Amino acid sequence: MTEPADAAVDAAEEAVRREELAANLAEVRERIAAAERAAGRPAGDVTLIVVTKTWPASDVRLLAGLGVGDVGENRDQEALPKHEACADLGLRWHFIGQLQRNKARHVAAYADVVQSVDRPELVAALDRAAAGAGRTLDVLLQIGLAAVPDGAPPAHRGGADPADVASLADLVEAAESLRLAGVMAVAPLGPDGSPADPRASFARLADVAAGLRADHPRATMVSAGMSGDLEEAVAAGATHVRVGTAVLGGRPRLR
Repeated sequence: MTEPADAAVDAAEEAVRREELAANLAEVRERIAAAERAAGRPAGDVTLIVVTKTWPASDVRLLAGLGVGDVGENRDQEALPKHEACADLGLRWHFIGQLQRNKARHVAAYADVVQSVDRPELVAALDRAAAGAGRTLDVLLQIGLAAVPDGAPPAHRGGADPADVASLADLVEAAESLRLAGVMAVAPLGPDGSPADPRASFARLADVAAGLRADHPRATMVSAGMSGDLEEAVAAGATHVRVGTAVLGGRPRLR
């Protein structure tokens, strides 16, 4: 049984955390709004996905109370119990991490969107898993952005070669339990492992997205930009930004 004093401490800590999250969310939302204005885009054109990896389900519940509707996770073993603890909230769950085929069945049971589809065998595994779960998943093709402004190859951060996008998209469209929703990318690192200028990378992603939409008009989602580069992503046409640290703070160990 929780003692009254302990309950009071818990309530006080929750109130402090809620206030912290509210302040951070307000700042991030204003950054997004400012980026929309700078790009000449309508207010509310960009959806915020809060990446809650390593943070507890209690934070997800607080975020939902503050109006967050989309959350992102990148580790199946963490995401599944968190989803179960928050199943009553009506959130849209995005799986954004690299996904092995043997985890497809787990992820298909709870994710609404899988953002990291980058190879044919994963398309097949997800389609089987979604069919087995009686669900239809939205999927994004993760694009590997393999050039920086000076033409030097950056450190690779996952994703399909842009040259393979058309064939991968056709496989998704042919799948019975998957919907092709668009593309996702992470701005690459430079040759020395430090962050490269994201503007050229996101411009390249915009070109890939436009080519995909020409053949698949419903694939309108462009997921790009994180805490440090969301403005550049919005300027390049991102429809969704994935923000963790700027909302939740530095990564803790999951409690």
